[in-house]
Formats: sequence, structure tokens, C-alpha cells
Amino acid sequence: MQEEIKNRVTESKLITFDLEDFYPEGIRIELDISQFLFEGMLLKEKDFRASVNKHNWEQYKDSYVALTNTNDALVPAWAFMLLTTHLTPMTKRVSIGNLKQLEISNFNKIIEDLDVSNYTDKLIIIKGCSNKPIPESAYLQLIQKLQPVVKSLMYGDCLLYTSPSPRDGLLS
Repeated sequence: MQEEIKNRVTESKLITFDLEDFYPEGIRIELDISQFLFEGMLLKEKDFRASVNKHNWEQYKDSYVALTNTNDALVPAWAFMLLTTHLTPMTKRVSIGNLKQLEISNFNKIIEDLDVSNYTDKLIIIKGCSNKPIPESAYLQLIQKLQPVVKSLMYGDCLLYTSPSPRDGLLS
């Protein structure tokens, strides 16, 4: 009679933390400010404001928008701020930069707002190899958020951190 094969990982007290579970759903759009500039390079305030007012802002409904400046035109901060006032009622989030920077901004907020109290003294394994664009910086932020409360952190089969405990003789 053969012994039943047991999955020791599923029977362990390890909790898998997958950042992909927190990935915010929605369309990502990069909006280039140069389309509102004269010849894509010069901000003429009156023309800029008129162009912004004529723009169809509804197309950004429920999306994530990265405001960018692909022509490297000199644009005052208020111009990005004006675009943001039009985007905010429509979008889930507005960020400055490219789409990669938008994802970093999204995950900064997600991890900042993350309640880690359920992970106190737990054994956590952080899942990698995601199918969604999770920024590398999100993993670093996650470690910083979890480390003060967890018993241990792993990434794959790599042990990253073990909490010192008084019974180990590491604390006096």
C-alpha cells in the first residue's frame, strides 16, 4: 500500500502574498501635453486653455492616466495641474510621467493603504513572476510594510527575513 503524497506547502502555515491580487483594473492611457501646445512645443496660454476646454475628457472615464511631455517642451506646472482638474472627475488616478511611472504611483498608493495587521507574526511568501506589470519597487515597498509585523518573509524559496525572537537569544 502506497502512502498518499502530501503537499507540504499547502499544509504549511505559509501565507502567499501576491501583488497581482491588488492590481487595479482599468485602462491605462498616456496623455501627451504636447497635443495642447502650439506646434507641440510652445504654450500660448489663451490657445492652450481653449484647446483644453474643447477636449473630450469623457474618453478617459474610469481609466488611469499618465500625463507626459514627449517633446520635452518647457511647460509650467500649472498646465499639468489644469489638465488634472479636467481629468480628476473622469479618472481613477492621474499621474505625471510615463505608463511605468503610473504603475509605480498606483502601487505606492496601494501599499501605503495596505492594512498589514492580519499578517502579524505570520510566515509570508511573496509571489513573483506576475502576469501583470507589477513594478519592482512595489516589492521593495511591500517588504518595508510587512517586515515590522511578520515572523518571516520569503520570495520563492529564498528566505529574506526572519524576525528575531527572545527565545532565540537574539534579544535581551
